[in-house]
Amino acid sequence: MSEYADWIGRSQTVVDTLEPARSNALDLALGGEGMLQAGDAMPLLHHWLYFWDVKPPHGLGSDGHPAKGGFLPPVPLPRRMWAGGRLRFHEPLELGASVTKTSTITAVNEKTGKSGTLMFVTVRHELSAGQNVAVSEEQDLVYREPAAGKLPYPVASAGPEATWRAAVDPDAVLLFRYSALTMNGHRIHYDRPYAVDDESYPALVVHGPLQATLLMRMATRHLSLPVSGFEFRGQQPAFDGCTLHVCGEPTDTGAELWTSQGGARNMVATVLTSAARLTG
Repeated sequence: MSEYADWIGRSQTVVDTLEPARSNALDLALGGEGMLQAGDAMPLLHHWLYFWDVKPPHGLGSDGHPAKGGFLPPVPLPRRMWAGGRLRFHEPLELGASVTKTSTITAVNEKTGKSGTLMFVTVRHELSAGQNVAVSEEQDLVYREPAAGKLPYPVASAGPEATWRAAVDPDAVLLFRYSALTMNGHRIHYDRPYAVDDESYPALVVHGPLQATLLMRMATRHLSLPVSGFEFRGQQPAFDGCTLHVCGEPTDTGAELWTSQGGARNMVATVLTSAARLTG
């Protein structure tokens, strides 16, 4: 869009150290043993725990996110979320390493959906611990109009049939811990009155990146080949207090995965293995 054309191509670079403590804290929060050490390969998608964008109180919006108009364009639509993304893993990142992250805004597009006007902002991230890019990522952010009415709460149901299947309780404690580990101040994940009264959700909202991490965790546990690519897309919000089913089906090139509440799919994802990268 012409009014945001100046934001396309904007870039920023930050550096952080992949401290094992943060990755271990997430592993423990998800039921792991938390035994990772410096020099170990960082679990895939754990890079979202680093590169915090910490703002002073006056630098925050009313939703708890950093105020719009800095690196990201000042889109006037009030509701914002992480809609999905595409990642390629070129080489492992080691815990304890100093990593450089370069982020560039590549697109700003307006669309009209069932809920009204939508604004999509795409940001490309490249992470490197030396000369080569280790992880490249395209992140899709979506901005929406105010909700027309309260969304329904999912009705608990038996999990779907799937070759790989796990059940997770996305309670308020898990959501708070993930918010803290990612320095995500978005109030829909931990402030129930705000989520219900201000944004018309029926409960706390499960983070999209947390769901993606659960899907990746399942894939790496079951696949014998290294993961080279991951694409995910949110279809509808998931909420605390209702079992989240994490499901997957192996394919010739990797796996198809999804999360589910109340019989509906909340997030869908595709994993590619290194064999798919070499032959595709």
